[in-house]
Amino acid sequence: MTARLPVFPLATVLFPGLVLPLHIFEERYRALVRHLVAQPEGVPREFGVVAIQAGWEVAPAGPGARQTPGGGEVTLHEVGCTAELRQVTELADGGFDIVTVGRRRFRIADVDEDAAPYLTADVEWLPEPAGPDEVADLLAARVIAVFRQYLGLIRSDPEEISEQLPEDPTVLSHLVAATAALTVDDRQRLLAIDDTAARLRAELRLLNREAALLRQVRAVPVPLSELASPPTPN
Repeated sequence: MTARLPVFPLATVLFPGLVLPLHIFEERYRALVRHLVAQPEGVPREFGVVAIQAGWEVAPAGPGARQTPGGGEVTLHEVGCTAELRQVTELADGGFDIVTVGRRRFRIADVDEDAAPYLTADVEWLPEPAGPDEVADLLAARVIAVFRQYLGLIRSDPEEISEQLPEDPTVLSHLVAATAALTVDDRQRLLAIDDTAARLRAELRLLNREAALLRQVRAVPVPLSELASPPTPN
């Protein structure tokens, strides 16, 4: 089953249940916000967020790349997540500050760049797990333990480390994917995984990898500020 969605390409990956604030300044996306706000009560006010795979400008997605009116050729990832509009603040210059929440994962089937000022796409909804999963429950407990160790390496405030983490395996998997310091490609691969247990397994590998790298950096007898600075020319 497919549906038609407005599409907003971004240099980030959105996950279900995660908050995404946006500053809207381009006219085509101002038009998108106005379109969503004008929807009647009961109609979902959501658009698709899709991560840019290559290039700089917004472009149609799905398999392959296309030319945009602005110039550069870009490619988008095929799997994205809808963003549900929760809060809109109109600015004096005509732009908007909005707050959205990730809702549903989808795969792009086809893109139309002419139907509206912004991109629209036919999308296929991706399945989400339903009911208990013993394997996912066991993996969730392991992910929570490893994630807390990882947080201990990147945060200095004990209260931040002891924060409550969700017990639901699917919700946890999305939270970890969105908050760990991962690359866009890593996050995109996690978003595209349909099975919660498989996503949690992948996150265990990624968290262990990142924790090992952090421990190595801490073992280097050089201030982290120097590691973050470019070398000084001779």
